Amino acid sequence: MKEIELKLQGKIKRLTNKTFKFDERVREGWFSAVYFLKTREIVEKHKPNNIVTMQFFQKNNAVLCGTDEVIALIKTFAKDPDSLEIYSLKDGDKIKPFETVLTITGPYQNFGYLEGIIDGIFARRTSVATNVYNVVKSARKSGPQKPVIFMGDRDDHFTQQSGDGYAAYIGGSKAQATHAMHEWWGKKGMGTMPHALIQLFEGDVVAATRAYKETFPEDDIMALVDYNNDVITDSLRVAREFGEELKGVRVDTSRTMVDQYFCRNPKVMGSFDPRGANPELIFALRQALDDEGFNHVKIIATGGFTAERIAEYEDLNVPVDIYGVGSSLLKINIGFTGDNVMLNGKDQAKAGRRYRENPNLELVE
Repeated sequence: MKEIELKLQGKIKRLTNKTFKFDERVREGWFSAVYFLKTREIVEKHKPNNIVTMQFFQKNNAVLCGTDEVIALIKTFAKDPDSLEIYSLKDGDKIKPFETVLTITGPYQNFGYLEGIIDGIFARRTSVATNVYNVVKSARKSGPQKPVIFMGDRDDHFTQQSGDGYAAYIGGSKAQATHAMHEWWGKKGMGTMPHALIQLFEGDVVAATRAYKETFPEDDIMALVDYNNDVITDSLRVAREFGEELKGVRVDTSRTMVDQYFCRNPKVMGSFDPRGANPELIFALRQALDDEGFNHVKIIATGGFTAERIAEYEDLNVPVDIYGVGSSLLKINIGFTGDNVMLNGKDQAKAGRRYRENPNLELVE
């Protein structure tokens, strides 16, 4: 059974290796920089009794993620993990530049070779969590929180989906595109139709939507309406066919395309970029749906959205109800550093670094 945010006695139960399924080659040093492996051998031979404190930090305002994974890694692969004293913040904590997020105290040779792997875990998980947090924050700028669907499955290697999905969950996205993205926190993926489904019905959005409804009658109907590059016409066709059953339409117009609405109404052109799912197109779509009494139909916008672009849409009160975001959420833009800062209980760090006490750290049992 997956271990997900179970609250016990007011504390969150941390995820373990039952969730993470680490590659056993970590133990052999396969994923560690060779100089860490050489250092381990030297220390075992010349300085086996030294006790060091290693601390980890980064240089941004961020949403921390990866602590449970790192702790599980240490507990699984460190030599004599019970000899180590670990203090850590928790996934989801807001962190500041240079704030210590984790310390490990013990014989260097027992855990030092994991330093780079720990940095990498923190870097990826925290980057994704922070990216998602910023997008979610932008999506509530003009009022109530709007859902953000995490659609990063096609933007990175499939083996990263579980960890990225968990980091996105920590960042605030509760709707994600694949089952794997939900694996660590115990849900299932969600989604409706891709362009491929409409293509198989020769571009007939109504026929494709009808087939979807017959196959998945319990699902909300969310029709994809940009296949023919005429989102207003196709949205109205689907709305007229399904009425109250239609819950939403998704606009995914390519940034290289200009919707047919503008070709039919050239007088509205000239003062804005007409490509993609732009604000003017969304305003026009909302008006067309409302004019025919389809006020209940939500508009989902996807394709090239970032925190900055969403903030612009929210400033303009563009009537988007749900945002779908992919590639921008997977940029690794937060790097972590592990430093040895104490030696046998005394300050000992390279120039420019020092032990930074953090009273928010919790002892890991």
